[in-house]
Amino acid sequence: MIRPDLTGRTALVTGSATGVGRELLLALADCGASVAVHYRSSGEAAAEVAEAARERGAPAATTVQGDVTDPDDVDAMFDAAADDLDTVDVLVNNVGPFAPDHWEDISYEQWNTVLQANVNGTYLCCKRALPAMRDQSWGRIVNVGYASSEKGMVNPKNAPYFIAKQGVLMFTRMLANDTQNNGITVNAVSPYVVENSDEFPEDLPRGRPADFEDVEQAVLFFLEEDSDYISGENVEVDGGWLPETV
Repeated sequence: MIRPDLTGRTALVTGSATGVGRELLLALADCGASVAVHYRSSGEAAAEVAEAARERGAPAATTVQGDVTDPDDVDAMFDAAADDLDTVDVLVNNVGPFAPDHWEDISYEQWNTVLQANVNGTYLCCKRALPAMRDQSWGRIVNVGYASSEKGMVNPKNAPYFIAKQGVLMFTRMLANDTQNNGITVNAVSPYVVENSDEFPEDLPRGRPADFEDVEQAVLFFLEEDSDYISGENVEVDGGWLPETV
């Protein structure tokens, strides 16, 4: 199991009150990071995760609330993390809702919500985190994508999600290029179906969904000190899956 030493580092994982975000945050706590549990409306669950993080070895843990698509909320999230812990050294952009219906059946509000949260949320959090990372010449950003991003998947169902995640990957690579001389790395981890998914296709690669640990391993690899030359990359955690429609 990869376990980078994050002693003295502060990590913020968006959408970390539940699901994949929760498990990623606890993995960072295992590595010795102080952690900020982000939530929008699941305050009670976030508090439970913060307590679990302390039990797992985090020197400190706090909760930060906000809508990642609102610039003022994002500023407040990072200010709260800095007040309770320190400036954010490790940022994992995990928030990413989807809309699994046919694109013609999705309302404008649903379409816009998916694009805003996935793309604009990633943009706003990165923009807020970068000044402190540049000042200290060290930072790690990992954006959570989707396994279709590298494969040009086009599907009329869940279309805004696929479009958004390809945008996240493009933004990841642009940002990696723009921070290449600042001691910062920016990468992406793109799962296919993870164990907490609501539905499982019959033909899952390797006969199972990705475990939380499978996703954690990819994220933690990018946080290793020896991974400091690796930036602008995307690891697909999909068991070798290929989409039927490309």
